[in-house]
This record gives sequence, structure tokens and C-alpha cells, in this order.
Amino acid sequence: MAKKKLLEDIKNRPDRFYRLPGDVMRDRRFNDGERSEILHAWLDQADDVVRPHIESALEELQSRIQAQAPDHAAE
Repeated sequence: MAKKKLLEDIKNRPDRFYRLPGDVMRDRRFNDGERSEILHAWLDQADDVVRPHIESALEELQSRIQAQAPDHAAE
């Protein structure tokens, strides 16, 4: 229950918990899906200076998620 509350608190104010979007990527408390939630929440609140860094982190995360997904194209 504590992790769920922490995730919600972070999503409400990501900039209070992280200095840079890369810090979200390195936070081992969360899985990639939860990191994505945090970054998307931050993107909604971000200014023009931070926004490109968040978008870059989201692209990296999406690539990582796709690389881990089983390949169904061969079926």
C-alpha cells in the first residue's frame, strides 16, 4: 500500500521527487510501467525547458519496453 501511495504522490508533483527525468529511469523502486506513468504525469506539468528531456526519457523507456516484449510477428 505504501508504494501505491508513493507513486500517486510522485505523479502529483514529480519535480518535488526528481531533479531530472533520467532520475526516474534509475529509480529501482518502480517498474517500467510505473516509470512511464510518472514521466507522463510530469510531461503534463512540464515547462518548455524540461519537456524535451521527458520526451527523450519516454522514448528510451518505450524502446526498452518493446525490446522486452515477446516477438509475436514470427507466429
